[in-house]
Amino acid sequence: MSDVMGVQLEGYLRDHGVSFEVIEHTRSESAVAEARAVHLPAEQTAKTVVLRTPAGYRFAVIPASDRLDLHKAADALEVSRHELRFASEADMAADFRAYQVGAIPPLGPDTPVELIDPRLLVYGHVLCPAGDHEHSLLLDPTDILRVTGARTVDLRQE
Repeated sequence: MSDVMGVQLEGYLRDHGVSFEVIEHTRSESAVAEARAVHLPAEQTAKTVVLRTPAGYRFAVIPASDRLDLHKAADALEVSRHELRFASEADMAADFRAYQVGAIPPLGPDTPVELIDPRLLVYGHVLCPAGDHEHSLLLDPTDILRVTGARTVDLRQE
């Protein structure tokens, strides 16, 4: 188990009845590279997108193969497109110290995902970041919905 993933995330998943497998792999700096490292398609790999509004952080989960459309996300989150932006690496490093930047899991005590792209739900298991760049979680994407109450919304940039 990764020190970065730690007992807090593992405990959170267990407390919420999430069945998961931790997969150790070579260091990867992106969700696509993470998918490649464990020999899964990028479409079956979830990336957590951290967004900022004046009111705080908002979270969405999309396939690693896709780019998030900020207009679609703003509509789904009922905020103005001008109020919504991608969180910077500095924001994430400062405010999500339990995780390495770019490896924020879609489920956790401090990452309340609100939106998930439905393309992930066609898979029985998806690969997700586990908090660092050397470990991933393999879990059922319906657990993300069940635990977070996230809504399914097409978020893919066309």
